[in-house]
Amino acid sequence: MSEDLSRCQHPRFARLYVRTSADSERRGTAAHRDRLLADLTGRVLEVGAGNGLNFSHYPPTVTEVVAVEPEDQLRALAEQAATTAPVPVQVVAAQADSLPFDDGAFDAAVASLVLCSVPDPAHSLAELRRVLAAGGDLRFFEHVRSTHRALSLAQDLIAPLWAAGAGGCHLNRDTAATIRSAGFTIDELDRFTYRPLRFVPAHAHILGRAHTPAGQDR
Repeated sequence: MSEDLSRCQHPRFARLYVRTSADSERRGTAAHRDRLLADLTGRVLEVGAGNGLNFSHYPPTVTEVVAVEPEDQLRALAEQAATTAPVPVQVVAAQADSLPFDDGAFDAAVASLVLCSVPDPAHSLAELRRVLAAGGDLRFFEHVRSTHRALSLAQDLIAPLWAAGAGGCHLNRDTAATIRSAGFTIDELDRFTYRPLRFVPAHAHILGRAHTPAGQDR
């Protein structure tokens, strides 16, 4: 295990995630992945690839996916999933806040159920903006802070305990605002509530598209 990735290892959560992910897919997550990745083209960076559940949903217009996953157990499963993906997928051991890629190396980037768990989402988004080409496409699918006051306060109360047991996941982040603050322009934003697992209540999610400035400074 790389020393740089030691803080990203959550073996208990990884095993739980693998056991529950199939149920989540049947409860609607797979359909949201289809929407997330529709019409993507060119070379794509996916951060927080997990066990590779997005891979089978990439359209044939994608020429290559470079999938970043820092957690050892999940990355091993992602490498297996890559062998049967409909597009070429390379799985890389790295994390979103320190991407080992050149500026402007990708046409598009995908953040799928990951910005809740990175230590500093603003920094991770800055890294994504750096490695995207000018005018590059960012796709995002995340669970987020509720717009209802009572629910958002409840999220604040349970957030520390939830993060401790769920691999650092934060239920109460305003991810759309962070995406905008990082310099992206949001083109599409769908906000909805669903229940991806039997043992958790329905909660707010966002799914959408954004882009970097056409002539962004680096």
